[in-house]
Amino acid sequence: MTKIGFIGLGVMGTPMAAHLAAAGHEVGGYDTHADARAKLESAGGRAATGVADAVAEADVVITMLPNHPQVEAVVLGPGGVLESAKPGTLLADMSTIRPETSIALAERAAAREIRVLDAPVSGGQAGAEQAALSIMVGGEAADFAAALPVFEVVGKTIAHVGPHGAGQVVKAANQLVVGGVYGLVAEAIVLLEASGVDAATGLDVLAGGLAGSRILDLKRKSMVARDFRPGFRIDLHHKDMGIALAAARQADVALPLTGLVAQLVAAGRAMGHGSLDHSALLKVVEELSGRAAATEAEAWT
Repeated sequence: MTKIGFIGLGVMGTPMAAHLAAAGHEVGGYDTHADARAKLESAGGRAATGVADAVAEADVVITMLPNHPQVEAVVLGPGGVLESAKPGTLLADMSTIRPETSIALAERAAAREIRVLDAPVSGGQAGAEQAALSIMVGGEAADFAAALPVFEVVGKTIAHVGPHGAGQVVKAANQLVVGGVYGLVAEAIVLLEASGVDAATGLDVLAGGLAGSRILDLKRKSMVARDFRPGFRIDLHHKDMGIALAAARQADVALPLTGLVAQLVAAGRAMGHGSLDHSALLKVVEELSGRAAATEAEAWT
């Protein structure tokens, strides 16, 4: 049994913390929302009164937060992880943030004898609920080995991909591919429907051939139905595309398709779709094609 401090009990953090508690770990979790803390308690964890309370006695601290400002506040701020955790604590930041932030946090933490891994995840809410996340980890190999038993509770594909910041670079690559595939599936649906072809049948064929993908496997039915209840919001994917473009600039490489996908995601936000699932890129493509129309499947919004 490991004592785990878990900061950030959102749509992914809550099921992840619950899996860790169910596996027998002693989990003290904190979130600014009281209902999130209550959910952790009902799953067998302990609702902490704050960050310091969650991490003070922890062997492992996990942060699962929206973006780098929240991570910096929780880790570096007053009563934060670096100030409150004991020397030797292993901090696994499973948020998706800028690689340079992960590197800077590791450098700051080393002075306090706190070990750091950047360990962003892929799989969305469904992956978190099913304990089937992909976890890409940057940091020291020995720290990765120490954290692996914890990662194995919440993930299925887990890899040490390089030094500090490398996990975030791999996550940026993941997000640019995911965004690109969503955009292409959206275009396929618009083309099929505008041509009088049943999109559901057409996508079934595509899913069984070389065009097949996890996105087609998991999302083609909901996209055709225009069911955009969020598993991963456009707002968050917009943030991630910014990280990918910044990483490309840092590496001095050209990613032209990534730039186009980033603009499609930005257009989705500008159209007011930021709270929808990123599969709602279909709405953007429909608008560009003059085929936008409300459906009963969207009425929940």
